[in-house]
Amino acid sequence: MKRSSRINSTRVSDELLYDTILEMCAAAGPEKSVTPAAIARALDEFTWQSLLKRLRITAVKQAQAGLIYIMRKGKPADPNDFKGVYKLRLVPGVDVQAHLQDPEVNKGSGVKTEEKD
Repeated sequence: MKRSSRINSTRVSDELLYDTILEMCAAAGPEKSVTPAAIARALDEFTWQSLLKRLRITAVKQAQAGLIYIMRKGKPADPNDFKGVYKLRLVPGVDVQAHLQDPEVNKGSGVKTEEKD
């Protein structure tokens, strides 16, 4: 059995979580959504459940910044007031590469990024 290189979820940085959400939503295409579980499993296949709370917080901030939709029952939900099962979808027209390449873009969205010493 293959072991994940990221065994401990605390090793998954906020920046990596942010980037992975955008990358997987972009890869799914404009009409498809991605489950939070799929994103968490892509980051840590063994303890992915421990990432779900952080993933939800990051997704809410990205939705508030206009980067993604939080989908409930096939429709965009209010990122400040949703419950239950949800999926994530990229907002049409978002330049994912600009958000991945420019760390200032990440900071501007309200998503905390780790500072390197």
